[in-house]
Amino acid sequence: MSRERTGAKVTTVATKFYMKNYPRPQFVRSEWLDLNGEWDFSFDDDEAGVAERWMEHFPAAQKINVPFTYETRASGIGEEKFHAQIWYRRKWILSPEAEGKQTILHFEGVDYKATCYVNGSFAGEHEGAYARFSLDISGLLKQDAENEIVLKVEDSDSCLQPRGKQRWAGRNHDSFYVQTTGIWKSVWLEHVHETRLDTVKMTPDIDRQMIRFDFRMHGTKNKKDLRLETEITFKGETVRKLSLSVDRAWLTAETGMMSGINGPWLQNLWSPDHPNLFDVEFVLYEGDRELDRVGSYFGMRKISIRDGQILLNNIPLYQRLILDQGYWTESHLTPPSEEALIEDIEAIAGMGYNGLRKHMKIEDARFLYWCDVKGMLVWSEMAAAFEYNDEA
Repeated sequence: MSRERTGAKVTTVATKFYMKNYPRPQFVRSEWLDLNGEWDFSFDDDEAGVAERWMEHFPAAQKINVPFTYETRASGIGEEKFHAQIWYRRKWILSPEAEGKQTILHFEGVDYKATCYVNGSFAGEHEGAYARFSLDISGLLKQDAENEIVLKVEDSDSCLQPRGKQRWAGRNHDSFYVQTTGIWKSVWLEHVHETRLDTVKMTPDIDRQMIRFDFRMHGTKNKKDLRLETEITFKGETVRKLSLSVDRAWLTAETGMMSGINGPWLQNLWSPDHPNLFDVEFVLYEGDRELDRVGSYFGMRKISIRDGQILLNNIPLYQRLILDQGYWTESHLTPPSEEALIEDIEAIAGMGYNGLRKHMKIEDARFLYWCDVKGMLVWSEMAAAFEYNDEA
């Protein structure tokens, strides 16, 4: 990652494995299918969809531009009235690359309860507006024919439900905005081998000059001769290479970060003034056969508190933060584009701030990525409910 100065403006070059509009920038695979765009859409005010088997015979009343909710002008509908049940449908042809692999369908965010059907069969469900969920739909697909996703979404105006800045009355009031119902973040799918990386948690330790990797694997049972190769690079130069024998679903490894880096150690830590990021690639092999390849990045940094003072990399940090609601006129909770996210972050930095508090919203992963790249500190908080009891 590097910076180039053009006039008074600083243009930041993205990390090695960055792909524009890729929904998961810290866990990148090269082959994926973007399912955003035009879907069929219907309101279900009579709650008749299940009884009438809409998952098999969808009554396409209108079109909607996913991932924008029906309340937004960006969706193509722009109806602000609350509807408790809505349905979506999208058709697509399975690519030849899917043969022999598992197909994972990802929803980055659906508000509030989602029930998914593929080719008329139940594929899974999820409750909660702000978390990504993924479904293995491999066994429901047709290889040489058109496939169909149908999504039923249920929402409520209950104050016990995590709402953030969404209104629960029929009009905007105080600092609350129009409610968000349905798909409001990206929908996409990828084809992966049964044996693969599921997640990698990366924890920097600047005091020991180490990075810790916690790997979670999928499909390793009864597999032999599995090997996970990890390569860390910085500004195009190799820092470390690791090779791990994989004999279980969970693996942990630590490696030093001193050797292979040019210049003083402290100059390579992440900070708003110097947002240094390391690129890292993980490749899983069975013998000599490649099963999975994932690109990512991390920054070496430490946030701590001592004597009531917040420290960054063991140095007192003066925070200059804005309160960022993360709402947009045309698209509400959903950013209108990745470029719009970048423009917001650059505007915040241009006014002299070094961070932001994201208010009652789990932001798009691409926003957090560009904050990492551009040197923006982020406080983030879960969307709150507005009545508190055991159910909430």
